[in-house]
Amino acid sequence: MAESGNPSAQTPPTDATGTPPSTDVVTTDVVVLGGGLAGLSMAAALATAGVPVVCIDQDSPDRQADAAYDIRTTAIAYASMKVLEGAGVWTHMADHAGPMLDIRIADQFSPLFVHYDHTELAVDGEHRPFGWILDNKDMRRALFARAAELPGLIHIAPAKATAVTRNRSGASVTLADGRTVRAKLVIGADGRKSLAREGAGIKVRRWAYDQSAIICTIRHSQPNKGIAVEHFLPNGPFAVLPMTENRCSIVWSEKTALVKRYLDLPDDQFIEELTRRSGGYLGDITLATRREAWPLSVLLAERFIADRLALIGEAAHAIHPIAGQGLNLGLRDVAALAEVIVDAHRLGLDVGGPEVLARFQRWRRFDTVLLAAVCDGLVHLFSNNIPPIRLARDLGMGLVNRLPPVKRFFMRHAMGIVGDLPRMIRGQPL
Repeated sequence: MAESGNPSAQTPPTDATGTPPSTDVVTTDVVVLGGGLAGLSMAAALATAGVPVVCIDQDSPDRQADAAYDIRTTAIAYASMKVLEGAGVWTHMADHAGPMLDIRIADQFSPLFVHYDHTELAVDGEHRPFGWILDNKDMRRALFARAAELPGLIHIAPAKATAVTRNRSGASVTLADGRTVRAKLVIGADGRKSLAREGAGIKVRRWAYDQSAIICTIRHSQPNKGIAVEHFLPNGPFAVLPMTENRCSIVWSEKTALVKRYLDLPDDQFIEELTRRSGGYLGDITLATRREAWPLSVLLAERFIADRLALIGEAAHAIHPIAGQGLNLGLRDVAALAEVIVDAHRLGLDVGGPEVLARFQRWRRFDTVLLAAVCDGLVHLFSNNIPPIRLARDLGMGLVNRLPPVKRFFMRHAMGIVGDLPRMIRGQPL
């Protein structure tokens, strides 16, 4: 079992083999349950600001950093980059991030489209990318590197949590090896089947789409020039997202009944289909990864907090990838929750107290529910070929493209810099 972080009073003693005894109790201020992209970002943000934190991660870093572990990619909006920058993580991943300089959105059945050009919008006096596309493995490697730099972060991995208990005075997480981590606050970042959320009795709303996302990464002979393309097709959106090294990420939403047929195509036929759908602007295409399919659904927790508990990431919400906002929502959670915790910590207040958690929920729940509703509406608006609806959406795209103030608003929204922004997103230290 590996533990990164500076050996300190928080770190349990070890036996002769260097392994902590199974009966040890670790005490800290905050315990993050879940070491995924959102969870470890949360831990890094808190530790960077001086809040002692333990992150419990079910898989080992070596396994997660392997290229075969996860072929998925993630879209990081400009606002999310600021969060990762503030947590000291971005410097470890910037070289692997493919910038999105243009976004081109088109309906298959219409000559009308929306084109976002990063040179049409100045942010802090400069033209910034709308965001970046990265391999998940590169994000994980960056997070592990940052965790190892932070003396206030204990990263326990691999370790399986079996129970979360909470009361007015504190909380604890029990591990399968018998150890216990005690804290003032538990942050549930443990995904859609969250142990933390279910243990608190927090109900969720779920609904599934008759779609799955076919994903892979391709190499291509022509440069992608930082252009992200999204074509709206009757069975779902088809996105081509620019990466480094003449690569692009494919996120192809398709009717679930048809997915297996496409996954089973020989490589040459699958590439032919990708070329047809993308329009051929990338030149010759080859597959850089295997193909996978992920069923698409929505999950919304009825509340994001309980006594001594806050939920972030997919423990709190999961949405359709139509706007590429999945992890970006989670990183906005990180920025808001880190701010309220750090403010309380510096004032000597209880970081898991009800006032702190209520502030976080007020800040994040409305934004999350609204974005989930917008994405759901876009799925139903664009995943069909009904003539009146098609006409309305095409006229809408054409209108947005011809109204610069409206287009700039949507461009800022795509960057994640609209609304009541936490300090990290504004580029200010916690």
